[in-house]
Amino acid sequence: MIPIRGRTASRALLVTALTLAVAGCGLSGELDRELDPDRAGPSAAASSAEAEAPGELELPVPSEAVEAELGADTRAVPPPDPTAACPTSGVRMLPGLVDAAMGLRVMGVTLTNCGEKPYTVKGYPFIQLLDADGEAHDDVRVLEGARHITTAVPDFGPHRVTLKPGESAGTTLVWRNTVTEVAVPAVNAPALRIAPLPGRPAEVLTPEGGLDLGNTGRLGTTAWTQLAPDF
Repeated sequence: MIPIRGRTASRALLVTALTLAVAGCGLSGELDRELDPDRAGPSAAASSAEAEAPGELELPVPSEAVEAELGADTRAVPPPDPTAACPTSGVRMLPGLVDAAMGLRVMGVTLTNCGEKPYTVKGYPFIQLLDADGEAHDDVRVLEGARHITTAVPDFGPHRVTLKPGESAGTTLVWRNTVTEVAVPAVNAPALRIAPLPGRPAEVLTPEGGLDLGNTGRLGTTAWTQLAPDF
């Protein structure tokens, strides 16, 4: 045997130790896989992803289909322009997006107190559907409550709602785009005239896509309900 001295011995011991360590890791992994064949080690793609992972993770943006499955808030509306003048009535109304599914249409309308004193409502809005010439559709019945259209939209009935300046209330409009009689013209209203209550000043709203009632001739509403502040 030829003795190994000095630095040569140290280097040999270091190489041997490293070799055993690497081999031990590989052996340990092989034993684990033998004992548990279903156990999968990290894939090359996962290792690459870990190596290239950025400091911050980006959450995926849900698709429109997922949002529709979860249920969109039909009263969500763009924030009002703070520079726009408040109507003389002291309130401003804005339409939400129309949520459509299987012929059922749901749209919220938000009423905001843009004045300087409290504003009280109790009950259902006054609504007229307008044609392209701005004339009211006399063949449309506006119902108090949504139960005759669908039971999926709750209506808490008339109750007193007092809005402080900046607070909002909401009502939900529901209808079905159903054509049951070919001889009866379908109603496609590009706009609606709405007042918080009968006899109060009205506004004309033009929802995106309008209101397509088919020839059902019915529009359901819910009573005004105070909305939670949007923080």
